[in-house]
Amino acid sequence: MQQRILLIEDDESISEMVSSYLVKEGFEVKAVYDGEEAERVFRSGTYELVLLDLMLPKRSGTDILQTIRTGSLVPVLIMSAKDSDVDKALGLGFGADDYITKPFSMIELVARVKAAIRRAGYAAARNARIEAAAPARQMINLEGLIVDLDNFTILKNGTEVKLTAKEFHILKLLVQNPGRVFTKAQIYASVWEDEYYGEENVINVHMRRLREKIEDDPSQPVYIKTLWGIGYKLGAEVQ
Repeated sequence: MQQRILLIEDDESISEMVSSYLVKEGFEVKAVYDGEEAERVFRSGTYELVLLDLMLPKRSGTDILQTIRTGSLVPVLIMSAKDSDVDKALGLGFGADDYITKPFSMIELVARVKAAIRRAGYAAARNARIEAAAPARQMINLEGLIVDLDNFTILKNGTEVKLTAKEFHILKLLVQNPGRVFTKAQIYASVWEDEYYGEENVINVHMRRLREKIEDDPSQPVYIKTLWGIGYKLGAEVQ
């Protein structure tokens, strides 16, 4: 069965080029050209990956990404025309899995698409194994922060905190290994389940967004400590 990709790109020439190449690689591609159409089509179908341009008419790419993340963990690969950390951080902070900067080669795009789908498959299989093996609900209390490992929910002082899938798995990795220091390469390998090629910006963006959501003062973190030049560790004690 062909894997389905939703391509959201308002430039028809780029859309046609990407679609043709992906079809040759064995994918089924549904192309849409504006934000409103993208939301409607996504809600009415099932896809293994979304390719999303940030600059769209009618509704922005970030709006679409937020809509997708309200009810789906489908991999989202951002296509950005601007080579800036602002655009990259924005896309990743709202729950994108990866980004590629225009202009890009078709070979690189296909490689990233396949890697994102592969990681999502690994994660789904791993979570299914964990759910099948787990005899009881796992709740971890971190000095006011309650981490529900089974339901993928976070409560801070009784209020639910919304995390993206990647943010949750970073926190989960740390709380399940109190006292252990993880390098950025180890975090990337565990959470993204792929080889690490010095993707420091990806780790930095996710860690910053995670701290903004769970820390009282992200500049003085309590739950996630940085060991400069080494990596990160859990700062709070498990109660």
